Amino acid sequence: MKKTYPSWENRKTITVSLPVEDFERLDRLAKHTGRSKNFYIKEALSKYLDEVEDIYFLERSIELVRTGQDELIDLEEAEEELCSE
Repeated sequence: MKKTYPSWENRKTITVSLPVEDFERLDRLAKHTGRSKNFYIKEALSKYLDEVEDIYFLERSIELVRTGQDELIDLEEAEEELCSE
């Protein structure tokens, strides 16, 4: 699925200092593919943030179950609830 980014008015700029090896890898990739380094940095950051957010959500969910603030249900029960809606 193609990712779309906000228009220029809805963006912020950030400066990042990279290790030389990472910068050179990024530079080679950009030159090889004809895409900008900025494109790859945005893609990598977006994917990383998605993963980290998922991890934090799962960790929080586990903690809620451990402390009794939430409970687990089995797959059959979940399917029944979803299908009845």
